[in-house]
Amino acid sequence: MAGNFHVRFWGVRGSIPCPGHDTLHYGGNTSCVEVRAGDRLLILDAGSGLQYFGQHLQAKGSIDADLLLSHLHYDHILGLPFFAPAYDPGSQLRVWAGNCNSGVETALRQFLQPPFFPVPLQHLKARFSFRDFTSGDTLNLSSSVRVLTCALNHPDGATAYRIEFDGRAICYVTDTEHPTQGLDAAIVDLIRDADIVIYDATYNNSDYPAHRGWGHSTWEAGLALCESAGARRLVVFHHAPERTDAELQWLDSELQRLKPGSVVAREGLVLQL
Repeated sequence: MAGNFHVRFWGVRGSIPCPGHDTLHYGGNTSCVEVRAGDRLLILDAGSGLQYFGQHLQAKGSIDADLLLSHLHYDHILGLPFFAPAYDPGSQLRVWAGNCNSGVETALRQFLQPPFFPVPLQHLKARFSFRDFTSGDTLNLSSSVRVLTCALNHPDGATAYRIEFDGRAICYVTDTEHPTQGLDAAIVDLIRDADIVIYDATYNNSDYPAHRGWGHSTWEAGLALCESAGARRLVVFHHAPERTDAELQWLDSELQRLKPGSVVAREGLVLQL
């Protein structure tokens, strides 16, 4: 029997949390995705959605998890000091990040200190360890869970992840900008034959030209990448703060028409492989 492998979304927005009447269905929290691969817990990014995930986990006791950060922009780390398991001495958290000039631990210490935040990193009582790597490296989290990485086109850099388990693969490709012409070959290679591709679709073809150079992509580019790579299912992610529920519902219908099985990510969505 195949091992349990599923993904759950706790935060799906980009740039800044955006609570309000127009974001109730898809949610207003920034990037945070839970992946369960057998008995392993992986957390993709630590945006504001991490606070709610922490509340869910707290009721179940201490955790042992790998936190994979795509990069260190605020919308991807602002949930960390509000993550309940981070204050639990019985919990263990391995924090991974690629291409951090001074190392991920140093960067997070700078973030979690006055006057930016009153609680310094050393007051988070969980057993933290910090794992730096170079984008392109392969991370062997266990004998059964392997993570491939590649660099993304984003200001200050970012890293994409391919999580492989039990012959299946989930890819997390957020905060990247597609080339002016053609496709990013490194992403095509990373997502080849993947079961699920979670992709940065902050923009669409009509509003992207006004944001060229900002380091984000479109759902149309995500479709093209999946078609080229033979990936089975596109999950549109990192929605712009101004993107309303009505717009995302239209996009969900369009994705179903163009690539059946593809969806727009929303908070609480669970996808089982």
